Amino acid sequence: MEHNDERENGDGSAPSSYSRDIKEARRSMREALRADLSAAHWGLGVTVVALIVVASSAGLGWTLIVAASFTAWFVLALAVIHLGGGRGGDAVRRAYIATFGWGNWI
Repeated sequence: MEHNDERENGDGSAPSSYSRDIKEARRSMREALRADLSAAHWGLGVTVVALIVVASSAGLGWTLIVAASFTAWFVLALAVIHLGGGRGGDAVRRAYIATFGWGNWI
């Protein structure tokens, strides 16, 4: 189904209420999912504690698998950010937040 703003507004000069609602919903979703550096530090801390628990209960093999998974996610995030134009320390910071920013929700 095609959505035509001009038909809803009559002259097309002002954004439709649909467009405003979508923009507001997207803005609030971005705010809810936003993570910062302190949240990433929390996520890293929880990851380290989890790796210690896994190492003590399941052994070194599973610990290496879990650590390699987080490392692969970080490298993938860094590659995507680098391809998107991120460079240097900012790219590393953004990849770190992408990897461990879930600490915001613990």
